[in-house]
Amino acid sequence: MASILLGYGTGEGQTAKIVNRASGCLVDRGHETTVKNLDELPSDFTIEEFDAVCIGASIHMGQHQPAVNEFVQTHRNDLEQLPTAFFQVSLSSASTDPSSRAEAAEYVDSFLEETGWHPDRIGLFGGALRYSKYGFLKRLMMKQIAKEATGDTDASQDYEYTDWQEVEAFAADFGTFVEGRLGLTISVKNEE
Repeated sequence: MASILLGYGTGEGQTAKIVNRASGCLVDRGHETTVKNLDELPSDFTIEEFDAVCIGASIHMGQHQPAVNEFVQTHRNDLEQLPTAFFQVSLSSASTDPSSRAEAAEYVDSFLEETGWHPDRIGLFGGALRYSKYGFLKRLMMKQIAKEATGDTDASQDYEYTDWQEVEAFAADFGTFVEGRLGLTISVKNEE
């Protein structure tokens, strides 16, 4: 059993939902997980007690959450010694348009270049439109973004684009990678 930190940054909560689903998948594999909002970490937080780390962040206005950038830069040397994964949540990843999907990959490339981090696994997931949580100006802005990305501009409802099977496959792949890297033998719980 590995001790795995799942840290995240989120805007409206979709990245937190994804982290929790990934955590459940890893627990089903027999691992111990700790889920942390990186915006709420104490200043003396360390990753020394963990065997592996997975970080998730969403994109807002072309940027990841500052707490995620700061965490990765602060702990980069330790992260390089562990099995790690990074996933990004965005509307661009929800699009079927190749240029939008390429834009999502560019955000990841920029983040990794900026932080100097080289995670072992990378995932890109569709996010959500939470019109019900937006103020007037943000709702207008998000409708414009959604018009190109997904076409879902009816602000009277919320939309979720996350492919949960893709999230579970990503978590299982990371779990398998961690087990191989740490030389662990596990017994995956059957879902019946």
